[in-house]
Amino acid sequence: MKKVLKWILAGAALFGGLFIVWKLSVGIFKVIRPDPVPVTVYRLVRGTVEETVTNSKAGTVKARRRARISPEIGGRVAYIGFRPGAQVRKGEVLLRISDSDLKASLALAGQDLATSRASAQEACLAADLAQRDLKRTLELKDDRIVSAEMLDRLQSQSDSAAARCRAARASVERAQAAVDLARANLDKTILRAPFNGVVADLKGEVGEWVSPSPPALPIPPVFDIIDPTSIYVSAPLDEVDAGRLKAGQPARLTLDPFPNRSFGGRVTRVAPYVQDIQEQNRTFEIEVDFDDADFARTLLPGTSADIEIILKAVENVVRMPTYALLEGDRVLLFNDGHLKAVEVRTGMRNWQFTEVKEGLEEGVPIVVSLDRAEVKEGARARIRDEMSGPTDGT
Repeated sequence: MKKVLKWILAGAALFGGLFIVWKLSVGIFKVIRPDPVPVTVYRLVRGTVEETVTNSKAGTVKARRRARISPEIGGRVAYIGFRPGAQVRKGEVLLRISDSDLKASLALAGQDLATSRASAQEACLAADLAQRDLKRTLELKDDRIVSAEMLDRLQSQSDSAAARCRAARASVERAQAAVDLARANLDKTILRAPFNGVVADLKGEVGEWVSPSPPALPIPPVFDIIDPTSIYVSAPLDEVDAGRLKAGQPARLTLDPFPNRSFGGRVTRVAPYVQDIQEQNRTFEIEVDFDDADFARTLLPGTSADIEIILKAVENVVRMPTYALLEGDRVLLFNDGHLKAVEVRTGMRNWQFTEVKEGLEEGVPIVVSLDRAEVKEGARARIRDEMSGPTDGT
């Protein structure tokens, strides 16, 4: 009995020792063996992949018809017809300068014209009378009733009267020109809208003095008029892409005021030259019109914008995020809790998506969280997040 109890105690001790050793080994193994790496995977779907070109620097929303205008002459503002934000029609009066002195000049020129016309009428009537006297006298010449001296005198009088008539008529034309000049100067006191548009800005108020704003002088214009039907985007592209772009190509536009949205457009102009400004990358400008003209009218000129020109596209192909592609055209595949490197054959690609021609199938999970050193081939892993791309080609 004592031997049996001894064997039981010995077995229990042995079992306890083995259990302790097993627990210690498990603990040590857990310390040595790292936990699975959490990764984000992307399940491949079908969609559209495009070959695109994007602007090298930020583009700008502009208006093809934008007039920064001021009166042609300086003076005090007597009337303002429209305020910022107002809709204007071509020819409507935007501003009028005080014009009492110019109206007086026009009235004075008109009086001078009337006087010149009266003088011209008098001179020309006298010339006509002298011409008739000369004609009657010449009819008596053959009868030798009048002397040659009288004929010479009458001829001279007729010529002088005709000259005075011509001079008087010239004075009338001069006076008419003075009236036209005075009227033109008076018209310069009125600033009219050059086209249908919206008043974007106004610098001036009734009673203030305004001046013309020639392009070479730093004088701000009084009115800034924008035609909202002429909105487009202009952006610089790198010179290496100059040979691949042409008018009519489709485009996508993104705007800072509308995050996570894109708008369709079409290339309307490719600059025929490359800008070679010193110490800057050489670029050329392109212009893109919005497909949605009504939306374009709501945009503010000066807004920053980006352009993506679509050169060509393939549809309904298996695609993957371009940033998931490793060196050598490989990707990390999540396979039964481990990461496996798989080589793929790719096709068309852009900054967002790459076409997968061989090596992966639709629905396969590939790792896209590659920003950590432990995410590598052979590592144990677990899926933390799972994502799949849209199927609309954007």
